[in-house]
Parts: sequence; structure tokens; C-alpha cells
Amino acid sequence: MQIIKRIAVLGAAGALAFALSGCAGNAGNADKSGDDAGASSSTGLDLGISMPQKTSENWVEAEKYFNDLCKSEGLKCSVQFANNGVSEQQNQIDTMLTNGAKALIIGAIDGTSLGNQVQKAADAGVPVIAYDRLLMATENVDYYVAYDNFGVGVKQGEALLKGLEAKKPGGPWTIEVVAGSNDDSNSAKFFDGAMSVLQPEIDAGKVTIGSGQNTQAQAATQGWDPKNAQSRMDAILAQNYPGDKVPDGILSPNDTLARAVLSSCEQAGKTLPVVTGQDSEIESLKWIMQGKQYSTISKPTKPLVESVVALAQKLLKGEKDVKDLNGIAVDDKQYDNTKKVVPAFLLPPVVATKDNAAEVYKDEPTKLEAVNSVK
Repeated sequence: MQIIKRIAVLGAAGALAFALSGCAGNAGNADKSGDDAGASSSTGLDLGISMPQKTSENWVEAEKYFNDLCKSEGLKCSVQFANNGVSEQQNQIDTMLTNGAKALIIGAIDGTSLGNQVQKAADAGVPVIAYDRLLMATENVDYYVAYDNFGVGVKQGEALLKGLEAKKPGGPWTIEVVAGSNDDSNSAKFFDGAMSVLQPEIDAGKVTIGSGQNTQAQAATQGWDPKNAQSRMDAILAQNYPGDKVPDGILSPNDTLARAVLSSCEQAGKTLPVVTGQDSEIESLKWIMQGKQYSTISKPTKPLVESVVALAQKLLKGEKDVKDLNGIAVDDKQYDNTKKVVPAFLLPPVVATKDNAAEVYKDEPTKLEAVNSVK
């Protein structure tokens, strides 16, 4: 939490105070898919902010924080969500560029689908920052700002083993694995990070994947849709866990899917396994405090938004080679998108369980309220 606190302090002290000319952001127009509301000024947009579908709470939070921060910084911004899919996101970015966006912040639905849009941005001299999800197979992405996604997976794998040990000391343990959507570049990072921890235990015979579905492709959840995750888990339970048999644990990459697989177990009349998650969703925090879900990953949205806007402001001021962002050093080795190694600023994730939730969320009133609501 120290880095997160430092970001907030620096933001207050002026790290985010590279105020630029323009009027306030267009709050309340985030879901429009046609022309940008308020973007008709001859000066154009300062920031075009393109987000994917609102599939989890962190995206909803991002909309609010982007609009609030743009307003406070005097930036003219357009925040749009592509709830209808990839083609809508492509059209929205095209419109942002037409309306004179000076920089783009993109959370992609499909990291491989925006090549034409970022090429147009490059041709116009518009810097592109990938937000939370890496843009793949293109040289036309300048930076990546996210939480350390491989590190998230590592912590999920470690949390699963810790929960299994507490529930059934010494093992052996039977588990199932759930992955995110294959069109999201983060999914493989989460999965690979977790498997870097779990595979040695599998090789040693201490952990077994009951269904045998042990690859990212087999475990994938298209569109991060909880219905897809629950249907797959329903089938796994029916085929591999007859009677009162149940996996000891389930690796889940986020909270929405964690609740889906837990619901599958509940509806099958099974004892609830140890299940991981991510994103600190309010309902999952309650489930954690109730003992239904074992863990989540804390990745506060506000510091991430503050960081990416601070970086965009540096680029708009003409800085070409940013090496440090609010105390975070650039990572220029890890994120190869097949066309280039994208310089990345990675915020640190934190595991939250019932035992430490009050401490983890002490600076986030809404989440702390959820933690304290369960007695």
C-alpha cells in the first residue's frame, strides 16, 4: 500500500498538476458510441479514453475517476465504453482522432484488433498508452500502464496453495483452473503467473487438476462472461466429481468468475472449495468475509487512473522517454507484444483474505464498509 499512498500524495503535491488548456471532461457521456459529446471545439480533445465493456466494477470506477481527474486538471477528455464489441471500439477511436485527440488511452477489448486505429494515431503524431490491457502486434503503442499482471497470477497461485494448506494440511489436493478471455492479453499473464507457482506442485504429485484441463485454451472464459465460467464448471463437476466429491480448490482469475464457479458448486450441493479472485469487487469482499470465497487481489483503480493520466500529461508536454512515473521505474523488458517490447509502468498488486482485508482496504471507504458489513 505504500506505493499507492505515495501516488496519492504526489498527486496532491503536483505530480498530476501538469494542467493543460481546455474545458472540463464530458462526464455523463461515457457510453455514447457516435460522435463525442462536447468534442466539437476547434481545439479538439486533449485525451481520448477508450474503454472495453463494463464487465466488472473496476471499469465502472475507472469512468468516474477519469472524468473527475480530467475536470480537476482542466483536460478536455472523452471517456467511452464499447459495450457492443470490437467494431464499436474501433469506430469510437476513429471518432476521437477525427475530433483532434492529442493522446489516446486505450483499454482494449481485443488487444490485436486496433492496428488500423493506432496506425492512424501514429501517422497523426498522437501518442498511445495501453491501459490495463496490452495492445498486441503493433509498434504503435508508446507505453503500457497496469498492475503487474504476471505478479497477480503469482499471488493467486500462492494464495490458492495457502488456502488449500489451511483447509487440508499436507495435501494432496485436487483443483480446477479457470482462465480469462483469450482475446484479452492479460489472461495469459494471469494464468502463466499462477501456473509458475502451481506447476511445480503438480509435477511433484501434490496437486492434481481433476478434469485434466490444464491449459489456458482449455480453461478460457470467452468474454469474461460469468455464464460461460459457470456452464463450464457445471460440466466439470458433473463429469469428474460424482456424489459428494468436489475439487479442493479452484484457481479463478477474477472475482466475477470466482462467484460464478462458487455458485456452480453451491447449486450442485457441493462443499465450497478454496477459490481465488481479483479486483476486490464488493460482493466478493462480502463473500470473503463470510468464508465463501478465499481471496481476491487488491488493485485500486484510482492510482491506476492517476498514473496513466500523469503519463499522458508528460507526453503532451513533449517528454519523449519517460523512465519514472510517481516513483515507479519503467519496465522495458517484460511486455513483448510480438512487434516491440512496450515500456511499462507496473503498480504492485496485494492479496486480500479474511485475515487482512480490514488492513488492505483501510484507505478505501466503500470497500472497507463492505468488509465491515459482515459480522
